[in-house]
Amino acid sequence: MSRGRLRTLVWTVCGLAVVVVWVFPVYWMANTAFKPGKDMQTVTPQFWPHHPSVANFRIVVTDPVFWRALRNSAIVTGLTVVAAMVVAFLAALAIARFRFHGRKAFVFAVMIVQMVPLNAVVIPLFLMFNRARLTDTVPGLVLAYLAFAMPFAVWTLRGFLANIPVELEEAAMVDGCGRFSAFIRIVLPLVLPGLVATSVYTMILAWNEFMLTYFLISSPGNYTLPLWLTHFTLGEGTEYGPLMAGSTLIAVPVVAFFMAVQRRVAGGLTAGAVKG
Repeated sequence: MSRGRLRTLVWTVCGLAVVVVWVFPVYWMANTAFKPGKDMQTVTPQFWPHHPSVANFRIVVTDPVFWRALRNSAIVTGLTVVAAMVVAFLAALAIARFRFHGRKAFVFAVMIVQMVPLNAVVIPLFLMFNRARLTDTVPGLVLAYLAFAMPFAVWTLRGFLANIPVELEEAAMVDGCGRFSAFIRIVLPLVLPGLVATSVYTMILAWNEFMLTYFLISSPGNYTLPLWLTHFTLGEGTEYGPLMAGSTLIAVPVVAFFMAVQRRVAGGLTAGAVKG
C-alpha cells in the first residue's frame, strides 16, 4: 500500500471514530426511548430494542406541561430568530457597506462579546432583568436570547455581505433600479443562504438554551422544553424511559429544520468562508 493511500485510510478511520463518538449518545437516547423498563435494566446492554414500545412517548405527550413548554419554546425560538435576523442583518449591512467613525471598534466589540462565557454574565443579566420586571416572562427570555445570538449573527452576516461586490448594486442602479430596489433584487437573493445558515444557528441556540431559562423562568406555565425536561419526574421519581423519549421529541424539530434547509446551509457556509 502506498504512503498516500495509507494516510487516507488513517484519516478515514479517525473520521469514522469521531462520528461514532458524536452519534452514539444520540442513538442511545433514541434507542432507550423505545425500550420498556425491564429492557433498560438488563445487565447486558441492548443495542437494539428487542421489544420496542411507544409507551414512553405516550407518557410524555399526556403531560399537559409538555404542551405548554412546547408552545413557549416555539414562540421564544420564532421571535428570537426573526428579531435576530432583522437586527443582525441591518447591523452587518452597515458594517460591510458603510464607512463611519467607530466602525472597527464596533466590530472588535462584537467579537469580544462573542467570546464572553455565558456563566460570567448570567447573574448580572438576572439582576438587570429583575429590576426591569422581565424575569419569568416570555419577552424577557427573548431579549436574553437575542443578547447572546446577536454577536455571532452580526459577525457571520458581515462575512456574507462583504463577499457580495458593491459593483452589482451600482450596475443595477445604472440600469434604472433605485437603491432599495437594487438591494431587494440583487443583494437579498445572494445573501439568502447566509441568512438561512445564521438562522439555523440561532434556532438551535434558542431551542436548546437551558441556563438562561433556568435563571430567568420560575413558573411552570413559562417553562421551555429544556427546563421542562429537568423537572419531568413521575410519581416514583425519575423514569429514564420517558426522559429519553422527551429528549428525542425535543431534538426532532431541530433535525427536521436542518434537513429542510441543509442545501442552503452548505452554500451559505461556503460563501461566508471566502471573504471576511
